Amino acid sequence: MSQVQRMSRLMAKTLRDDPADAETLSHKLLVRAGYVRRTSAGLWSWLPLGKKVLDNISRVVREEMDAIGAQEVLLPALLPKEPYEASGRWDEYGDLLFRLKDRKGGDYLLGPTHEEIFTQVVKDQCTSYKDLPVMLYQIQTKYRDEARPRSGVLRGREFQMKDSYSFDTTDEGLAESYALHRAAYQKIFTRIGLDYRIVSAVSGAMGGSDSEEFLAPAGAGEDTFADCPNCDYAANTEAVTFQGAVAETVEHGPVEELDTPDTPTIETLAAHLGVPASATLKNLLVKVDGEITAVGVPGDREVDLGKLGEHLAPAVVELVTAEDFEDRPDLVRGYVGPQGLKIRYIADPRVAPGTAWVTGANKPDTHARDVVVGRDFEVDDYLDVVVVEAGDPCPACGTGLNLDRAIEIGHIFQLGRKYADTFQLDVLGQQGKPVRVTMGSYGIGVSRAVAAIAEQTADEQGLCWPREIAPADVHVVAAGKALQTELAVDVSEQLAAAGLRVLVDERPGVSPGVKFTDAELIGVPKILVAGRRSADGVVELKDRRTGEREELTVAEAVARLTA
Repeated sequence: MSQVQRMSRLMAKTLRDDPADAETLSHKLLVRAGYVRRTSAGLWSWLPLGKKVLDNISRVVREEMDAIGAQEVLLPALLPKEPYEASGRWDEYGDLLFRLKDRKGGDYLLGPTHEEIFTQVVKDQCTSYKDLPVMLYQIQTKYRDEARPRSGVLRGREFQMKDSYSFDTTDEGLAESYALHRAAYQKIFTRIGLDYRIVSAVSGAMGGSDSEEFLAPAGAGEDTFADCPNCDYAANTEAVTFQGAVAETVEHGPVEELDTPDTPTIETLAAHLGVPASATLKNLLVKVDGEITAVGVPGDREVDLGKLGEHLAPAVVELVTAEDFEDRPDLVRGYVGPQGLKIRYIADPRVAPGTAWVTGANKPDTHARDVVVGRDFEVDDYLDVVVVEAGDPCPACGTGLNLDRAIEIGHIFQLGRKYADTFQLDVLGQQGKPVRVTMGSYGIGVSRAVAAIAEQTADEQGLCWPREIAPADVHVVAAGKALQTELAVDVSEQLAAAGLRVLVDERPGVSPGVKFTDAELIGVPKILVAGRRSADGVVELKDRRTGEREELTVAEAVARLTA
């Protein structure tokens, strides 16, 4: 039998005003409704109502992970340096890692993700092909030292995450494990009430090959994804590829130098010459593992440093500084052109062979016109590096893409043998010879999902939880009089006896208006009010999502809610 949670005893203080530092809807409402409390920047305490929602999401995750044969474990959050040093991620994660030393001077970190440790566990436990395939998962606290934690629990320095890992002896086995996780994720996000998209993605610091993200469209999202209105193509903007560059065949005149004082930016140059920014060539200087490199893109586009970093990984990509120009007189700040450069030149495919550009002349206050790709300079590497914009052609069908904001709620990777190679994870194969294991990695942001659901389902009155993850099935409100309170408690006990999770507001001395406002704010799917017709044994049932109301006898209400 379920228990009745009385509001008079619940540690949940609702607030009328938004927190001063709250920017997103979920941040405002989760604090106002008493679900979470800020402990420090990026650190949140989950209060009783919030913990119930968090646990309900974890329950759904566990049920679906168990259904595909995955086994739950729990690994430490405090981890030794050596495995992450072996994989290269001790350095690769940089300032995102929380690093600390024990009393003996040993180096440790708080785990941001656990590929290395899971690999070591399987290496210790699995020695034969008969031990595989195996899928392991955990729901655990992760730590990342975000420079600017914000948006409440959407981007914290400590967060709840489900991470799982598959271990197979063949690529075909990995593909099957990946497909099982993909289907399980679809069931999880559908059950918890999220509107989501599956998009192609890049692997980042995780490594590996095939990668897809599960995104929840929301205005508060920090990810931008592209989707095609004509076909089923969808991708994170960093994974969108350009397919449309075609070499020009027209003849161009010789290079012409132009006097262009005080035009160090594309905007000032285009205005000075009266040409569109798209006719100019922007040359961004970066350092790739310390070596200065130029990246050329059309002047009306921006370089996506994330894309560039993915293309050049594991090399470290940094922007040049003013000091980098001091010993390079050949690099004239604001007037760099590709012609005659003695450094590596990378270009976006839009800078196609045969195209002509206005670009820097490598002289102060001077630009050059009709600088032709392939005639006046060569491109060392073509890489798709521009920031995707709405209307760019779909790589699948050519239709102009739409761009939307979203919250990343899940990410799945086919890691392959990256970590198995690092830790020499082999098992004895069927032929009696060692076989290198291949891996998949699959994550769900459990605490982030709470905020994502709030962002998608809340309205002007407050939170509006799907039943599967709500802190209660029904919120019973006693309008205030003794008879109304008695009826509210009685019906609550009947509902609990029938197996429902019940929150009842029987607080003495609290006005009906405050109780009704709190019920809307807290967001339980069904609200049952013992009000003006309590003496007749009649209550009002309200659907929190649709706002529909109807008067029912207590027996009818109990039957309706328990059906």
